[in-house]
Amino acid sequence: MAFKQLLAAALFIFAANAAAPLTANAEPFRIVGFGDSLMAGYGLGPGEGFPEKLQAALRARGHDVVIANAGVSGDTTSGGLSRLDWSIPDGTQLVILELGANDMLRGIDPALVEQNLDKMLARLKQRNIPVLLAGMVAAPNLGHAYGEQFGTIYPKLAEKYGTALYPFFLDGVAGDPRLLLEDGMHPNAAGIERMVERALPTVEKAIAGK
Repeated sequence: MAFKQLLAAALFIFAANAAAPLTANAEPFRIVGFGDSLMAGYGLGPGEGFPEKLQAALRARGHDVVIANAGVSGDTTSGGLSRLDWSIPDGTQLVILELGANDMLRGIDPALVEQNLDKMLARLKQRNIPVLLAGMVAAPNLGHAYGEQFGTIYPKLAEKYGTALYPFFLDGVAGDPRLLLEDGMHPNAAGIERMVERALPTVEKAIAGK
């Protein structure tokens, strides 16, 4: 009987030790924030950008995530398309795709913006990398026709690729001087906090694959 008890104890210790590395070596969920200055954290201090603040918020809610900041100030959808493949490493489990604001500010044809975003989504789908598409709206001074055409881009592409959509990346921040830098366009640290708070439920659903 003593031998059986000793054997059982030894097997239990062996099983526990064998299982331990699986827990210790569990990889975090890897996200890439791919976009322009709104993603890069223009005018903000270290750790104040959207990816960094979103990572902290998700971890506080129990998600083991790592978010890489692949934002480039001034980037357009054409620029994003040209650097997409080498900016999104293998093993990425979710891309937050946020581009189009600079195209809009330059009055670039919405058809070209849609074409570039379409190609990016197609490439990521080919690589089996899910996307959360962060939308943008056109400034009123560009006219009703431009705004209407630009505004259809993101919902249309999200439906085409079956991808998650956050309709307006600057929701709750745009037009509020308390949440913007002096340029009136980029969010300040408080603005980033608001953006993270608003986007968090959608990001959590995207992580869960819903």
